[in-house]
Amino acid sequence: MPGPSPARRVSLHVPDLGGVAATVSLWLVPEGAAVQAGDRVIELVAGAATIDLEAPVTGRLTGQLVDEDEPVATGRPVAEFEADA
Repeated sequence: MPGPSPARRVSLHVPDLGGVAATVSLWLVPEGAAVQAGDRVIELVAGAATIDLEAPVTGRLTGQLVDEDEPVATGRPVAEFEADA
């Protein structure tokens, strides 16, 4: 009899912001917290705009990969999640 399937890990990456530099402004969810897909988890500032990044899955935020006030490039992973089965 097979054991439980391993948890699915999902990364959240900085989207293409049209070449505008972005900085992490605020973590809206603490590491270890439960999230629903679509929950706002991190706030970026790019130029004069504020961009919220959302949880891609329902599960738990397992890793904040960047600090507040840290510059981030397009494509950089900023968070890791463990998806619910």
